[in-house]
Amino acid sequence: MLCSSTRLFIRRNLFLPLLTSPHSDLATRWSYSVHFPSIRSGNSASATSNSKQLRSSISAVRSEHTMASASKPASIHDFTVKDARGNDVDLSIYKGKVLLIVNVASQCGLTNSNYTELAQLYQKYKDQGLEILAFPCNQFGGQEPGTNEQIVEFACTRFKAEYPIFDKVDVNGDSAAPIYKFLKSSKGGFLGDGIKWNFAKFLVDKEGKVVDRYAPTTSPLSIEKDVKKLL
Repeated sequence: MLCSSTRLFIRRNLFLPLLTSPHSDLATRWSYSVHFPSIRSGNSASATSNSKQLRSSISAVRSEHTMASASKPASIHDFTVKDARGNDVDLSIYKGKVLLIVNVASQCGLTNSNYTELAQLYQKYKDQGLEILAFPCNQFGGQEPGTNEQIVEFACTRFKAEYPIFDKVDVNGDSAAPIYKFLKSSKGGFLGDGIKWNFAKFLVDKEGKVVDRYAPTTSPLSIEKDVKKLL
């Protein structure tokens, strides 16, 4: 005969994980006999009541599990963001594309080198399926103070940026854009998940999965080999 601690272990480790499975009839019937002895003893009225209670509990657990799975983004393609004009952009339009996602700033010491190399990288690989998504951010030293219109004009006029520049966002803290919360949770950085400065970079594959993350000081051209592997 199994001791009480062994029975508890079996219920927790064998039965409970099956509750959320669509094929858990066996687990359900076994649980009836374990948790409701009246089913075994022939007390049909009590057994029926207990069975209904258990079925209701199982249904609730399954429902919560399904809702949690459905609401959690699985890839970058599950997000909608705002462009620089405030229009919604469904990122599923980038399915089949390799993405380099960067938080940009116009008045940073890294601005010139990064914008220059981002333009070079984009020109070289845009026809092969590379897209660069730039998200202005003013959280680091207040180095992106301009309006969206000013930011786009600066990047396009001075650095010939042809890739999309989106609405200004926060990348850290409670107000961080959902896409950045997803990026950080998918690929942590050195000394924590938070974005350290302007021009942090995330490389995303054609299925929308984050495959690598680069420090702000990592130059765009130095990750060219990683981009080529995904194209």
